Amino acid sequence: MEKSAELIALEEKHGAHNYHPLPVVLEKGEGVYVWDVEGKRYFDFLSAYSAVNQGHCHPRIINKLKEQAEKLTLTSRAFYNAELGVYEKFMTELFGFDKILPMNTGAEAVETALKIARKWGYEKKGIPAGEAILVVCKDNFHGRTTTIISFSNDEDARKNFNPYTSGFIAVEYNDTEALKQLFEEKADKICGFLVEPIQGEAGVNVPSEGYLKACEKLCKQYNVLFIADEIQTGIARTGKMLAIDHENIDADVLILGKAVSGGVYPVSAVLANDEIMNVIQPGQHGSTYGGNPLAAAVAMEAMKVVLDEKLADNAEKLGQLFRSEINKLIQDFSLFKSVRGKGLLNAILINDTPDSETAWNFCVKMMENGLLAKPTHGNIIRFAPPLVMNEEQLHECIAVIRKTAEEFNK
Repeated sequence: MEKSAELIALEEKHGAHNYHPLPVVLEKGEGVYVWDVEGKRYFDFLSAYSAVNQGHCHPRIINKLKEQAEKLTLTSRAFYNAELGVYEKFMTELFGFDKILPMNTGAEAVETALKIARKWGYEKKGIPAGEAILVVCKDNFHGRTTTIISFSNDEDARKNFNPYTSGFIAVEYNDTEALKQLFEEKADKICGFLVEPIQGEAGVNVPSEGYLKACEKLCKQYNVLFIADEIQTGIARTGKMLAIDHENIDADVLILGKAVSGGVYPVSAVLANDEIMNVIQPGQHGSTYGGNPLAAAVAMEAMKVVLDEKLADNAEKLGQLFRSEINKLIQDFSLFKSVRGKGLLNAILINDTPDSETAWNFCVKMMENGLLAKPTHGNIIRFAPPLVMNEEQLHECIAVIRKTAEEFNK
């Protein structure tokens, strides 16, 4: 542990203290496994917050990265590059949109979608200048930029970062009546409704069946853009390519990130049809790295891996198995309250309060037993392994969770 301790001390001394990681220092990853600097192997049940759906260091993606890195990495958008158009065609055809606007990080993509929605609101819907409203959901997580925290109700993310950006109204998640009431009152000034199909950071909150469909219907009725943030839920994580596919929803604006590149390079994107996307003209939005040839080549290969290896089907099958096995554990251990999720995005609720340390302590114990997961609150643990996991490996992981629960109860 000496090497780990040294490296942790380096981060503590020289890095900003904006994260609270589990005390493990990783240096290698392959598929569903990661290894620490002492050589101990772990199952990864976080997948970098669902960015490595294709598994760590997938050989096809890594080979594509090497191949492109030796040719051309960055041109900026001042010039065309040989990879971007091919990638854009692939992505728009795959997701059924006219256009894609490539960015780098998830938060950047969210900011991009907000700008598009506002501009569309003024130029296409006819909202009076400066009065556009974007509707969001309470307990959302869309990033931590100044604008995004302005419509968050997470005090940790907000406190002492004000003054906040105006123009947002938050409604209760999973409450169509609240959305309907707001639309009835203010629809003429509302340009978009931004929603996570499943709230990830809030603790894998899965809405009632039909909620998203009802929201989509209201958006169409009141001429409001339905903006789906699929950064964490997308790319096969929930058992379909997109979480909104479970209810056959056609989003007006789709936000993607994380697993678009299989965790190999920061790649995000906003997709929309021409009547929406064409409000953005040269000089009005952009990014030096967005759409660079390395990103385009890597992301396209990463997306092909998802399709070729049928990762959505695997996530659906293993997700059902995971929840049924955890439900058995719930019968045996009072520590576990319930399990919820879709595909391989799941959470176990721990029988304690949100401000307790029980979930954290349980995760530390699991780490000691060779499985890495992270609490989202004091009493919720998210379980989201790479989608390349097989049934045998999943059963091994269930055994680790059981073993940890047995030790934890002593």
